[in-house]
Amino acid sequence: MMMKLRAKFVSIRDLLATAWPIVLITAIGFVVAYQFVEPAPPRYMTITTGSESGAYYAYARRYAELLAANGITLEVRTSAGSLQNLERLNKEEADIAFVQGGISEVVNAESDNGSDSDLRSLGSVAFEPVWVFYRSDNRIDKLFQLDGQRIAVGEEGSGIRGLALQLLEANEIKAKSKNLLPVAGLNAAEALQRGEIDAAFIVAAPEAPVVQVLLRSPGVRVMSFSQADAYVRRFPFLSKIVLPRGVVDLVRDTPPRDTVLLATTANVIVRDSLHPALVSLMLQAMTEVHGKSGFFQRAGEFPAYKDRSFALSEQAQRFYKSGPPFLQRYLPFWIAVLVERLFVLILPIIILLFPLLRIAPSVYNWRVRSKIFRSYGDLKFLENEVRHSYDPSRHAEYLSRLDGIEDDAYSRNIPLAFSDLFYTLREHINLVRAELSQIESRAMPGKTT
Repeated sequence: MMMKLRAKFVSIRDLLATAWPIVLITAIGFVVAYQFVEPAPPRYMTITTGSESGAYYAYARRYAELLAANGITLEVRTSAGSLQNLERLNKEEADIAFVQGGISEVVNAESDNGSDSDLRSLGSVAFEPVWVFYRSDNRIDKLFQLDGQRIAVGEEGSGIRGLALQLLEANEIKAKSKNLLPVAGLNAAEALQRGEIDAAFIVAAPEAPVVQVLLRSPGVRVMSFSQADAYVRRFPFLSKIVLPRGVVDLVRDTPPRDTVLLATTANVIVRDSLHPALVSLMLQAMTEVHGKSGFFQRAGEFPAYKDRSFALSEQAQRFYKSGPPFLQRYLPFWIAVLVERLFVLILPIIILLFPLLRIAPSVYNWRVRSKIFRSYGDLKFLENEVRHSYDPSRHAEYLSRLDGIEDDAYSRNIPLAFSDLFYTLREHINLVRAELSQIESRAMPGKTT
């Protein structure tokens, strides 16, 4: 019983002696692989939008509902507009922001809020028509015709104001003119209806209350941009769209003719540090909310990378090219994230272990056999010495050395599976012992064996 336990202990010890380099290499591989594993995504994000009455806020509320179904809380924060949204992103006060197309040019020209190099675009989600409503008996189709008139260009810090000032300056109407008033939305509509201002810039969807009110207001007209193609060339973030005749009201034939409008885009901007899994989830929410056909868009036209003011994130590039990550198409979000993280961690280890485990049996076999081979080395050395330089006076020493080799072999811990090596060694020791006796007989002819 003790012999069996000892043999088992010996076998385990040899296995451990063989395994520890493999364990060490695997552990090092594990540590290295872990450096490339993304941490688990947070369960909370913040998005900064615009006013509660605006489209950005409505979009964000729909995103929040979709993300909540996947266990992610999206806090929706109102703001004064795109400039404040960018400021919050740069100060890390928000993770995601709606930004009006072309606003980065305003920031670069007027603001010292910091660099946007850490910001990335997830794409545009909708067209934002640029409406110029005016009161005049004469038809206006060029912006420079508004020179000297009272124009509502939006509140300070809003995307509307930044865009309006860009377009007016291109028509040699100075941004610092006293006639450019910080009035926006329904306040601008009321002022225009009362005749307190002559024109108003509105950036909003056709369904927005302020647009519907002004389209139906007596004496208020909407400007059709006769130079729309020129604007699109000069301002790449703008697009040319057409408001068809009668689309607002067929009975009253509103508008009375096709109206050419300029349109910017609503863009979703994130910090480059936002977790890739959350970026993918946001893109899926954007597709769900904005992928249908609309007043000025075809089904599937949004989200898309239309405004190039910010570099497109790597995750968005892959999303637009091949859709959501493979696992997220078929598994719940958190399970997909867990599998992706484990895959990044385990795959390199498997690749490392495969060759190591293939050579492990050979290494173990070599370790056990080497114990016997050392005895064979001593035996071969003794045999050569006896054959080539036998000294009768040292015969007892030769026998003692043979006994020592045999005792040494007995003392070596050989697993039971390799016992045949030990018994083969004993046979070879006996052969050398017999050969030694024959040599002794030849050296002493009178002695019989």
